[in-house]
Amino acid sequence: YAGPCSVESAEQFEEVAECVADLGLHWIRGGAFKPRTNPHSFQGLGEEALKIMKAAGDKYNLKTLTEVMDSAHCQLVSDYVDGLQVGARNFQNFSLLKKIGQVTADTHQMVLYKRGFAGTIAEWLAATDYITDCGNDNVVLCERGIRTFDTFTRGTLDLAAVPALHEMTHLPVLVDPSHAAGRAALVTPLALAAAACGADGVMVEMHPDPLHARCDGAQALLPEELAALSQRLHAVREACR
Repeated sequence: YAGPCSVESAEQFEEVAECVADLGLHWIRGGAFKPRTNPHSFQGLGEEALKIMKAAGDKYNLKTLTEVMDSAHCQLVSDYVDGLQVGARNFQNFSLLKKIGQVTADTHQMVLYKRGFAGTIAEWLAATDYITDCGNDNVVLCERGIRTFDTFTRGTLDLAAVPALHEMTHLPVLVDPSHAAGRAALVTPLALAAAACGADGVMVEMHPDPLHARCDGAQALLPEELAALSQRLHAVREACR
């Protein structure tokens, strides 16, 4: 899974989509409604971003993933994209989880459910039932780092959660090293470590011009860096079989 933090324009997203497709990847991510800590920061393009994602996904035969933040947006987002993401800030927003489960009960669209900043594994797994009990069992868990006392990285990536979750549940487990690290230089080693410990996939932020990204440019890989990481991930998976 790769793509920019935010969909900024049709041109930007199509450039990313072409790169993702050329690498043989299947999912492209992008933010339409952005949950920002600062209310004055870029909040996303909303429905216009969803239209851009759908057009690029159709053109390059990619599945699309975006975060849904509000119960009122669930049906709208579901109508445009292939997968719905629950972000860390909505980890225990149970009404949103239930609404997503209800909206996707018939379509069985993938729901990527991120761990909260301070959520335990037990709390995480228990909350998945808010989605699955409504009729959609197509849930993918995503470890994205938790808050600890250290501030060197954006979060502390809990790689122990990957094998633990594989013991405790049948659900696939992804790792998001971009949000855990907060710095592009750390994304590749963390992604490789995730592959080595058995993650079913990684989700990485990529931007054609990180220095001018409207959101989280510091943690975004360049297209050529994503290409190099993709090759190394395949090598690690083969070595660890």
